[in-house]
Amino acid sequence: MKEEINQRLRNLREVMRREHLDAFIFPSTDPHNSEYVPDRWKGREWVSGFNGSAGTAVVTMHSAALWTDSRYFLAAADQLSGTEYQLMKLKVKGTPTIAQWLGQELKDVDGAVVGMDGMVNNCSSVEAMIADLRNEGGITVRHNFDPLTVVWRDRPAIPDHRVEIQPLEYAGERAADKLARIRKALRALHADGMLVSALDDVAWTLNLRGTDVHCNPVFVAYLLIDTTHATLYINKEKITDEVRDYLAGEGVGVAPYADVAKGLKQYPEYNILLDPNETCYSLYRVASCRPVVSHVSPVPAMKAVKNETEIAGYHRAMLRDGIALVKFLRWLKPAVEAGGQTEMSIDRKLTALRADQPLFRDISFDTIAGYGAHGAIVHYEATPETDIPLEPRGFLLLDSGAQYQDGTTDITRTIPLGPITDEERHVYTLVLKGHIQLELCKFPEGASGTQLDILAREAMWREGLNYLHGTGHGVGSYLNVHEGPHQIRMEYMPSPLVDGMTVTDEPGLYLAGKFGVRIENTLLIRPYKTTDFGTFLQFEPLTLCPIDTEPIILDELAPEEIAWLNSYHKYVYEKLAPHLDDEEKEWLKEKTKEI
Repeated sequence: MKEEINQRLRNLREVMRREHLDAFIFPSTDPHNSEYVPDRWKGREWVSGFNGSAGTAVVTMHSAALWTDSRYFLAAADQLSGTEYQLMKLKVKGTPTIAQWLGQELKDVDGAVVGMDGMVNNCSSVEAMIADLRNEGGITVRHNFDPLTVVWRDRPAIPDHRVEIQPLEYAGERAADKLARIRKALRALHADGMLVSALDDVAWTLNLRGTDVHCNPVFVAYLLIDTTHATLYINKEKITDEVRDYLAGEGVGVAPYADVAKGLKQYPEYNILLDPNETCYSLYRVASCRPVVSHVSPVPAMKAVKNETEIAGYHRAMLRDGIALVKFLRWLKPAVEAGGQTEMSIDRKLTALRADQPLFRDISFDTIAGYGAHGAIVHYEATPETDIPLEPRGFLLLDSGAQYQDGTTDITRTIPLGPITDEERHVYTLVLKGHIQLELCKFPEGASGTQLDILAREAMWREGLNYLHGTGHGVGSYLNVHEGPHQIRMEYMPSPLVDGMTVTDEPGLYLAGKFGVRIENTLLIRPYKTTDFGTFLQFEPLTLCPIDTEPIILDELAPEEIAWLNSYHKYVYEKLAPHLDDEEKEWLKEKTKEI
């Protein structure tokens, strides 16, 4: 594979030479600014060999580099080894920006030109790069060429899987009513319409789901909304007569996916809202023939606040997921002691148990089953080459989730498979303290996740320890497992936390070459109380699964932390026990007993 990557670079440079390009930037995204993309747009992976969900590859005529975040430092170093690529660690002191690196690499090139495909880079990123490269010696950006159309000869086509209707019994609100809410929000922004680019926003708005993206029930399409009508731009193979009739009843027409640029040119209203962080640069320029309201899309904030039907669906999905997890955890340790289990085999077992549950549709992301040192690789994914046997000692870090038609789940547990060290116990307890402190938080309405993030890290920071990934993200309602706009993380994220939002709580610590610990629940934001100082909110756990108490150093937990854990375990037992057989119930009773 390493030599194949190097050959691809040679072929790419031939095309760059013909096109008079001195460098090309390959992002991780698609024309919809997706985090996870259909195979057709996995150009960064194809040209670099790095398969993480986040990263940017940059190739010049004589060098190559890849930027990614801390979740992938170890995995990227391994996958890039033996290729020309230099790993650039984002947010690490001394790492240059892409523009700074290109400025150095191209400093001796007169009239240097850097390529960025305007269809897979959003408007904000292209405009920022144009400005940054202008400051690096006047480097020019060309945005109307995609070299992958030439060098990627077996490039996958746009998926043609059929979409399906998400029934009202799970969606809780008609598409026509969502469109009315969106139009109301647009009027408040003095906009006559908008282009919806994000695939999960399109799916949520229209109560449709698809299978175009691995683990994410979305489909490739755009939605153009004006004051009285909406048009779904989608390949005709994906639409059945039933779906077409359904859309007509909701006030939505259908046009070919490739005609979206034509639709923007023929758009009948005075102005249009385009989110520069979601809309690709090429379509942004097409639409700029009329006044553009450059503003964040109102759809993500609407989608993030779940209605009561969706909340009820989460509870049902989490119950079924909890049943599957209890069956799995009860099986796990005896199976490891008997021998023959690996990271990949336990992944298959867990998926099979989930698949036995009603309304299961898929996993919500590729399972992270990291045993021992692999647990220190934040987004580790076992492959046949890396798969290792599990032994009855040390930690297994297991991060997994499922897509049920009435809800999406995301959970991490760190499981001792046998004897563990004092260091492992201490790190586990620190992570658990952070997890519990965040769950205990009461906060004023309008607070952002950045203001709460310290609660998950404070005990670690006292010991000079930290993790570089976010603490929490929104979770979709049978949609993408990562959902914004709100997040809980160190970096400033202004989006407020609102009643009805879901968010994960997943602090962790990772000791390279040793082990990793992460503990994660999915939470629901609910009212706490209203006082003279305003409305306050709190977190309620949605996830139903015991947290292993064996590794805990009790003296390191505060009384309120012990009380929370005992209360949570009582809740888990009360919810799950009626759905288990006698042996499973007895196992769960032992795992949730008070400490």
